Amino acid sequence: MTTWAAEAITDAGTGQLVLAAVLGIVVVVLLIAWAKWHPFLALILGSATLGLVAGASPSDTIDSFTAGLGSTVGSVGLLIALGSMIGALLAESGGADGIVNRIVNSVSGSALPWAMAGVAALIGLPLFFEVGVVLLVPIVLLVARRTDIGLLRIGIPALAGLSVLHGLVPPHPGPLVAIANLNADLGLTLLFGLICAIPTVIVAGPVFGNWIAKRVPLATPPLLAAAGDKPQGGRDFVDRDDVANPGASEPAVLVDEQLPAERRNPGFWPAVLTVLLPIVLMLGRGVAELVLDEGNGVRGFLEVLGEPVVALLLGVLLAMWSLGKRAGFDRQQTSSVLGGALPPIAGILLIVAAGGGFKQVLVDAGVGNVVADAAKDANINALVLGFLVAVGIRVATGSATVATITAAGIVAPLATTLDKPTVALLALAIGAGSLFFSHVNDAGFWLVKEYFGMTVGQTIKTWSVMETIISVVGFACVMLLSLVV
Repeated sequence: MTTWAAEAITDAGTGQLVLAAVLGIVVVVLLIAWAKWHPFLALILGSATLGLVAGASPSDTIDSFTAGLGSTVGSVGLLIALGSMIGALLAESGGADGIVNRIVNSVSGSALPWAMAGVAALIGLPLFFEVGVVLLVPIVLLVARRTDIGLLRIGIPALAGLSVLHGLVPPHPGPLVAIANLNADLGLTLLFGLICAIPTVIVAGPVFGNWIAKRVPLATPPLLAAAGDKPQGGRDFVDRDDVANPGASEPAVLVDEQLPAERRNPGFWPAVLTVLLPIVLMLGRGVAELVLDEGNGVRGFLEVLGEPVVALLLGVLLAMWSLGKRAGFDRQQTSSVLGGALPPIAGILLIVAAGGGFKQVLVDAGVGNVVADAAKDANINALVLGFLVAVGIRVATGSATVATITAAGIVAPLATTLDKPTVALLALAIGAGSLFFSHVNDAGFWLVKEYFGMTVGQTIKTWSVMETIISVVGFACVMLLSLVV
């Protein structure tokens, strides 16, 4: 998964390598945060700066960068593409709408914030954060209009559910990159990530949402599901009552727009099982590796099914039937949805790939070994180091993906000295750090601000603080797990 050089591409001393690493990261940070360059280009120039300052020849720097880029695309890019296909079918078939409708319509009153957190976590498994926001915002606004619970008490749990899954649970890009760069066990990382996700969603979602809603009064903006501004699935949510009655306390009822004659709702359970299939298969592999001996036939079978590429491919094949066919899509329409899932992720794939190249230059130049030796001499815990490096890059660049890639590259040599469970926890520590304090240099900050009609100050008090809570609670959970595994 990760390309390791047979020998360093430079024989520079410790001081020169540290300077090279600092300058390489500074170039990336300045180009992204100040010059507003695309992270893809910033990472390429940062890699060049790192390699040349470290004393590597231009050809060795290029070879190292392209090797890291290629290995990252091969290991992570394929998984991101397959996960995106499942997410696209879930959205376009109306399966996500069906999950939301069933759960939200089944609860009312004080249970609604908890239901929204659960819904967001469930449909957030295969969806990118931005797509999840687009799907959930109309429901959040509608429920807030139909009840007296308040927008933030509904919206914060939904955002927390999406964000926690995005940062801690594969197959999202951040966790996958950390797993690939550290050679972590995906099954263990997934298992630990789900364990940490539960308390993190609870604290950052319903608990914080209830607290902050009393301190940041926020009116519910108009519904965004008007013509031309629909959720990803192309369907509206319609309020049965007149708009003049926004404070009604009875349960919110979500009603699907009239579907075309050839379209059918794929159903609640088919959608849920489709979303969960890859997760269950990958978890099964992790459990089998823990409890069954090598050479066991059952373990071998579960290892094949739980291989991430196989698990996600089976998820796509199931989704083509359980979501596409059951929704009335013909073969051409299903193919169109699957193909349409790929262009939107091109930017993510390029960033991840260039980040893999940057990481490989760090490793091949020997920077990671310097950091690892310094951490050992200073007796710094590897989990704390990974978390703090990710926090610093996240706050500086606003990019969780760049923070994850950079931190994983720096601490990768430390991972070779750790056991499998600790390496999995290191990947999660980096993921938690990559979510710390989203602010004005993060696209997600502005997405949430505009959708919820908040000022910059209100967005910092709500969204930014929520992200920080997720980061800190998630890391605290990782540290607690490190005491028992």
